[in-house]
Order: sequence, then structure tokens, then C-alpha cells
Amino acid sequence: MTVNGTIAGLVLAGGLSRRMGGGEKSLRLLAGRSLIDRVIERLAPQVTALAISANTDPMVHAAHGLPVLADLAPGRAGPLAGIATGLDWASGLPGVTHLVTAATDAPFLPRDLVARFVATAPPDRLVLARSADGRHPVFGLWPLGLRDDLFEWLATSPTMKVFAWVERHDPLWCDFEPEAAGGLDPFFNANTPEDLAVAEDRLRATR
Repeated sequence: MTVNGTIAGLVLAGGLSRRMGGGEKSLRLLAGRSLIDRVIERLAPQVTALAISANTDPMVHAAHGLPVLADLAPGRAGPLAGIATGLDWASGLPGVTHLVTAATDAPFLPRDLVARFVATAPPDRLVLARSADGRHPVFGLWPLGLRDDLFEWLATSPTMKVFAWVERHDPLWCDFEPEAAGGLDPFFNANTPEDLAVAEDRLRATR
């Protein structure tokens, strides 16, 4: 279900995948399907348009049929650069006022992520996800009005830590629980081969 036509989505797939052994972590298979496929399946119905943030050959993600956005900010500025680029892309979409972001290694992403974000705060506030495992600042609902401030931060700040910038904007936190009793955290990150094995076990148990 699309919440409304004012929210675009961005899958952040720009990590270096060191803990996964290198390569494209987003393409690692979980029960026969890539991590990014699973995130797209969950996020796409919640937004009016969807893109992928990745600093790799766009053909790597051609099969998904989505725009692939390379960071506009120079250097490797991390997730903030991807978010800034996503805000710039979404600003060109008619009627869109917000961008929602999600990491590519979160195969149990909530199917009501956007609806919960929208219900949490007024339209001018930044909303970020929180769960029993902690705070998850790359899972957020970002007003497009933050674009210029973020690009200025990327150009002038000595730190690219996500928390350092978001705390300037007094974010609200939206709390999430696992989809079912005994389930994994909804923002469980598959960062290592061992994490993939844990996720496989979880999927097997829910079948």
C-alpha cells in the first residue's frame, strides 16, 4: 500500500562490505533472494517512487529497474552523502515532500515503516527509527527542506557521522517491535556471513 504520493524512497547500498568479505553485499543471497530484493519488496509499496544509492557501476543494479544514484558529494562521506543525494533526487519529483531511507542489509524491514513514521510527527520534523537493539539513524523520514543544510554540512564539517548531523535537527524517534514474538529485530543488519545464517534460520522458522 502506498501511503501517499508525497514520499519517495531510497535504498542505501553504498557500503564497502568489509565484514561480508567484500563485493556487493546488497547482492548476497538470503534464502535464494538477494538482500536488496528483499528490501525493495518491502519498501516499494510504501512510497511513490524508489531509487538506489550506490557508488558502483549502475549496471550492477540494472535488473531492479530503478534509478541508481551515485553520491553528489566528493569523497567517501558515508550514509549522509547518500541521503543528501536522495534528497536532491526527490526534490525533482512532482508533489514529493519527504524521503524515506533504508539500508540494503535489513531484510526484515517493517512493512509499515512509512505509515508509522508519518503518524509520529508533523511534516516538518525528521523522524528516525528505534528498536530494542538501539537507534537506527539511516532508517528515517527526511523532509526535503533539509537538503541544503545537509550539503553544507558535507562541504564544511570535519565529521561525517550521521548522529552528529541529525542531532542538530532535534529528531523524533519512532519505536518498532519485531513482527512476531521471538522474531529478530526489524532492523537486524546482515553484515556478516554469520548474520546471513541467523536470518536464514529465522526465515525457516516462520515458514
